[in-house]
Amino acid sequence: MKATRVRDLVGLTAFAAIATWLLVRVFYGSLPPITGFAGASLYPVAAIEAVLAFVIRARVEEHRIGVGSQQLHPITAARAVALAKASSLVGAASAGVWLGLLLFLLPKRADVTAAAQDTTGALIGLVGGVALAAAALWLEHCCKTPDEPPDEPAV
Repeated sequence: MKATRVRDLVGLTAFAAIATWLLVRVFYGSLPPITGFAGASLYPVAAIEAVLAFVIRARVEEHRIGVGSQQLHPITAARAVALAKASSLVGAASAGVWLGLLLFLLPKRADVTAAAQDTTGALIGLVGGVALAAAALWLEHCCKTPDEPPDEPAV
């Protein structure tokens, strides 16, 4: 399985931002207020993935991979990679949605009271999306198998 490319995530973020900006231009008046809690749901997931990355990294560095009770099961590592790949996409798409909303809100802050109030929630969501994508990329990186040391020639 290939590693997730940052440029793919940036492309997804840009696509989501443009699509959201276009939709918000039409439907902003019918959207509910954006609270700080709207984007905050991404933070716990990002924190869990960051902690999981450090746990997996420690086990990989200590060569504790296997089926024993104190070892990291290879299937668990594979599941963590799948989680990381999915989470990086969710984080990038979420960041794009919040960015598209911000691109609409920021120019209207001075004129529209609702836009000024919604900006904080959108910023919280944008940072949460970026944090989730970053934590997911870190988790995926930590799940890589270490390079095998070269065989020493017999002396």
